[in-house]
Amino acid sequence: MNSETALARLVAKDEIRDLVLLYSRAIDRKDIDLLRDLYTEDATDSHGDSFDGSQKDYCDFIERSFPYMNYSGHHACNHLIQVDAEAGTACGEVYALAYHLIPDGQGGQLEDLMAVRYIDNYRRCNDGRWRFAKRVVTYDMKIRRPLAGPAVEWSEPNLDPSYGELAMQLFQRGVRS
Repeated sequence: MNSETALARLVAKDEIRDLVLLYSRAIDRKDIDLLRDLYTEDATDSHGDSFDGSQKDYCDFIERSFPYMNYSGHHACNHLIQVDAEAGTACGEVYALAYHLIPDGQGGQLEDLMAVRYIDNYRRCNDGRWRFAKRVVTYDMKIRRPLAGPAVEWSEPNLDPSYGELAMQLFQRGVRS
């Protein structure tokens, strides 16, 4: 492999890693416009027994769930990526921990902890950005139990300090520019 090809693959991998981290940020900061920007038009998303369908329907599903998530934290751990820079495609596997606080239906909250793997296909779009073309989530572990301690109230996502302290565009709400 020549140095130009190697450099192109490294740059693509870095951009794809940003894509995966932006997915976490979009969900955890309840930024539906950002989430919608992370998928190709024809993408699909399969989240085990909770959702299987088009990216548009997935984003609508997530948007409807936002009012019920008092806390959401997605933490990407390992991320293995293979890139075909010439074809503008890549695939990857992301190990992640996802932790949510959700209503228990009886006035309390449940802790929802999952060890997941995102099995992804990525595509470089005409605007030069990498996006999810297909995302399949597999659950290696799920724990759902009553929250021990007082209920947690979700702070207003728009007031998150990162929006004020991190002035660069990458950290702002909405579609990537």
